[in-house]
Amino acid sequence: QVQLVESGGGLVQAGGSLRLSCAASGIIFRINSMGWYRQGPGKERELVAAISRSGTTNYGNSVKGRFTISRDYAKNTMYLQMDSLKPEDTGAYLCKADVSTDWSSPSDDFWGQGIQVTVSS
Repeated sequence: QVQLVESGGGLVQAGGSLRLSCAASGIIFRINSMGWYRQGPGKERELVAAISRSGTTNYGNSVKGRFTISRDYAKNTMYLQMDSLKPEDTGAYLCKADVSTDWSSPSDDFWGQGIQVTVSS
């Protein structure tokens, strides 16, 4: 089994910054892509940012130029640097990882529990 634990959320004023972390642990052979998703009040879950194993990044339109995704392969950890935060960035942020638990089995998606980010105006 694989566990993903998010940290770094909290309350911040508009214009401020936060850095989220997502640490993966458990039976891990290889982590392929990783990503951050968020779900605001009354909204559907949406992709915030994703990063492939090769380091290719992809961002949701609403966060381009303000958020930066990165990962530390040695630590099995992914980060999301969030700058110039807006009230509409408020929501539960969840990390997802596509993980292979051994060399022969197909990979599976694993999700963290989520962490709250609240941006006050």
